[in-house]
Amino acid sequence: SSRQHPKALQMTVFGMSDTLGQFGIDWSEILKKVSPDQIAVFSGAAIGNMDHFGFGGMMQSRMKGSRSSSKNLPFGLVEMSADFINAYILGNVGRTGHVVGACATFLFNLQLGKESIENGSARVVIVGGAEAPITPEIIDGFFAISALSDDKSMLELQSQLNEPSNKPNQRKACRPFGDNIGMVMGESAQFVILMDEDLALELGAKIYASVQAVASHADGFKSSISGPGVGNYITLAKCVAEASQQLGSKSLKNETYVHAHGTGTPANRTSESHILDEIAKVFGIKSWPVTAIKSYLGHSMAVAAGDQLTCVLGTWNKGIIPRIHSITETAEDVFDDNLNFLTKDKVEDPNFYKGAFLNAKGFGGNNASALILGPDFTFSQIKKRYTKKALKDYERKLENTRKSVLEYNENASKGAYNTIYKFNHEVLEGMHDLEITKEKIKLKGYKKSINLKS
Repeated sequence: SSRQHPKALQMTVFGMSDTLGQFGIDWSEILKKVSPDQIAVFSGAAIGNMDHFGFGGMMQSRMKGSRSSSKNLPFGLVEMSADFINAYILGNVGRTGHVVGACATFLFNLQLGKESIENGSARVVIVGGAEAPITPEIIDGFFAISALSDDKSMLELQSQLNEPSNKPNQRKACRPFGDNIGMVMGESAQFVILMDEDLALELGAKIYASVQAVASHADGFKSSISGPGVGNYITLAKCVAEASQQLGSKSLKNETYVHAHGTGTPANRTSESHILDEIAKVFGIKSWPVTAIKSYLGHSMAVAAGDQLTCVLGTWNKGIIPRIHSITETAEDVFDDNLNFLTKDKVEDPNFYKGAFLNAKGFGGNNASALILGPDFTFSQIKKRYTKKALKDYERKLENTRKSVLEYNENASKGAYNTIYKFNHEVLEGMHDLEITKEKIKLKGYKKSINLKS
């Protein structure tokens, strides 16, 4: 049946299943310790599910002389990724939703997840996104606003740079912060699991990093709705100020780096580099490492910052910040007095960098930045808040988690993925499957009740 679903929803099912495999703890263990209403899911797309199984099929039906499917409209909705996770993977009855903000969408959802845990409305949050925008109509739309790297322009650029120009070099189609001509569309699904400290330790969850700050701001008055503005200066400055307070000025200057939005367009290379350079100057950073993962993956729209976050976690695992592989130097109009745009992989001890910044600049003034703190620094702070016995118990449980993750990865590397898709599984009905009193709601199949007392 998944063949009748939009591609992004197929990616959601696979991506979320993979996330749970990487989690290494059976989801039922969470349900034993957390009330059903304290689990939240925030995920979706920015443009929508536009292939022929979603909105695309609905829009095309009259022109083709056919009828729209009953699934086209609902399957096209931007929040359907969260809906599928709730309905077919987790059986979640907790909070759900999706905050759309163009290319900053993933960070908007990350901010919502962080705030939900901090205000106590959730203890576990799935944050993610899935977008598959490579369709003829969407390509036409981006081509119309001169945003894409096309073959003709690529050949002209390759000739100007004295590169072989007998055919387009698709591996260098996206050139963030170099001499460039446009972006490349990408497709992606990324998911992370957030939870409060107490629960993470109680479960023995592997802690990959912590979300210290997420800021999102608009641009104010604009001329062109797609043009850059002041909002991204505000978001990044707030996150860097937070890093200065948490890590200290010395660590900020020497042990942090940036995953730039880095779309590969001429407008982005000047506007974003100026933002990064100005913020670096204000905080006394002299040679801030900057990379841009879109040189490898293209622009996955809503999920773009999720691609960045996953790459950040990889750096804390392998000790490598991947270079901007498609350039050998920056363009002349790039601001880089205080920046080090990486044209070579930067290799350090995996725990060398204490923090990483994610940056997103979206159409319409949707700007967001995030400060992610590494596992080493994160756990050093956790140790200050828990007893030796609690930490020893955590390490014992963590060992079992590591074994489960290792086993899953070994199987996955052989193509044996444990894809979860629970269609028509333990469906709850209001007439028979819940008990409501003034104090609580008890759901069939859930150990914990939903508390109605304030």
